[in-house]
Amino acid sequence: MRLAEVYVNGVYAGLLTEEDSHTYCFAYDEDYVKSNVLPVCLALPVRREPYFSDHLFPFFSNLLSEGRNRDFQTRLHHLSPNDEFGLLLATASYDTIGNVTVRAI
Repeated sequence: MRLAEVYVNGVYAGLLTEEDSHTYCFAYDEDYVKSNVLPVCLALPVRREPYFSDHLFPFFSNLLSEGRNRDFQTRLHHLSPNDEFGLLLATASYDTIGNVTVRAI
């Protein structure tokens, strides 16, 4: 199992997990839900119940580089080109497009 903390504008918003290579979960932090702030994205509105998916949520996939940059990053971090979660953990902790960052636990 791999875990990542998700931040919105530097504020801890929730936990993203990869339970195996085909099961993903995103759960908002209870304090974040109570604070009535922005969702991570429109497709994941703030709620108490976790979200589940059999693939990495499209919003998080879209934080990843494409093309030559992605090829370079996968080689640099010794990752499989198909390991989106690993690439997210390796590259989305700062300097992402938008206000969401992802940090490995």
